[in-house]
Amino acid sequence: MKVSYHGHSVVKIETNGTNIFIDPFITGNGITDLEAENTRADVILLTHGHNDHVGDTVEMAKKNDALVVAPFELATYLGWQGVNAHPMHIGGAHEFGFGKVKLTQAFHGSAYTEEENQKIVYTGMPAGILFTAEGKTVYHAGDTGLFSDMKLLGEFHDIDLAFLPIGDNFTMGPEDALIAAEWIGAKKVVPVHYNTFPVIEQNALAFAEKVKTGEGIVLNAGDELEL
Repeated sequence: MKVSYHGHSVVKIETNGTNIFIDPFITGNGITDLEAENTRADVILLTHGHNDHVGDTVEMAKKNDALVVAPFELATYLGWQGVNAHPMHIGGAHEFGFGKVKLTQAFHGSAYTEEENQKIVYTGMPAGILFTAEGKTVYHAGDTGLFSDMKLLGEFHDIDLAFLPIGDNFTMGPEDALIAAEWIGAKKVVPVHYNTFPVIEQNALAFAEKVKTGEGIVLNAGDELEL
């Protein structure tokens, strides 16, 4: 399994010939190395409905005939736009041909903003994602604050790689993310959701150096790990 980071919270997983993207915010993402029109996605996993996470999902899904997996309300909203969407919800897991997806709690908001209509569309509860394939488990926390049930994730799941937001203001900051890393107990921890906008600028290297449980790793856009 190859896992790569592409700025903000965009993660790509390559497993068994399948290209899986998590939260493909590409257009408007000033720190990504990708171009949406040249990016192949077979599957798109979404944590919640904010524009900087849904990103290019509709266009990419239609162009590539990709399956979109998302919390129920968000999946329904995207389905109305002609996307092939599989709905799930927190605590639920499903075994797909490409791997197992389980949605976890996340404490945040979830709504899609239609700026041209000055309209906010509620898209259900936000989630984190536990993805398992090839005997490896990747945890993408989505956007979230610190919450004590993260201890249960570490207790019941052997997590090889965790992506944790550190940007503060909208999500956990570095201090809370360090606590989350300790509770989750992942073998490798990668910070995400930082430096895309001035309000979430953080020193990722300083965070990674302080990770005590597992190895803190900073990935630049385009960098990949092999699990």
